[in-house]
Amino acid sequence: MRLFDMTGKVALITGSTKGIGKAIAIALSEAGAKVVISSRKQDACDQVAEEIRTKGGEALAVPANISEDADLERLVATVLDKWGRIDSLICNAAVNPYYGPFLDTPDDAFDKTIRVNIRSNMRLAKLVLPGMVERQDGSIVVVSSIAAFKGSDKLGIYALTKAADTQLVRNLAVTYGPQNIRVNGIAPALVRTDFARTLWEDPERAKKVADSYALKRLGDPDDIAGVAVFLASPAGAWTTGQTLIIDGGWSVCE
Repeated sequence: MRLFDMTGKVALITGSTKGIGKAIAIALSEAGAKVVISSRKQDACDQVAEEIRTKGGEALAVPANISEDADLERLVATVLDKWGRIDSLICNAAVNPYYGPFLDTPDDAFDKTIRVNIRSNMRLAKLVLPGMVERQDGSIVVVSSIAAFKGSDKLGIYALTKAADTQLVRNLAVTYGPQNIRVNGIAPALVRTDFARTLWEDPERAKKVADSYALKRLGDPDDIAGVAVFLASPAGAWTTGQTLIIDGGWSVCE
């Protein structure tokens, strides 16, 4: 379908060896994009890249610790050496090392969450934007969270960083809109991933959460992947500065 055709485009997805990131990578590959699989471990990256290749897609496995500037620089340089461009950057990787009241956040957990969930996205954007500006085309998608829009006594520092990501999206959209570069976010509610396992692995708790959603179910990674394809493809050509809340209808329920 023309509006969702990513043929010839290169998409870099962080945190793409499992969960939402992997689903996004597979969906973008199915839309025709060449995809870059990246997470901390080489073997995990290789496994997902090979899975995509066996289905006829093109994939490059590049491990990187996104908290390290040198790794981010090497990641982008490797992609540019291989394919010469990055058309879409999807910042999906994130951490949540502390679960509890915001003011009780340990200093090391505070620093780590800020560095991974905000700073790495800024650094990656800074590395890929020059090429996008030169081509006068490109898209950046930051995976935020529904936690960015509501107070929490348990997800304080994580929610704070995800709220900051929504402002990062707005700022970059304003600055680079004149160069035809779109910057958007996705804010999922509870999705069945390993990252969020502690929030849904208890069946009773998972049912209670699902019952609070209009659609009466938790999300699956593919529910988010389709939104990412929309934002990265021509279908999203006039969408920028937005963080789309994908929450099964939770935010509209009483």
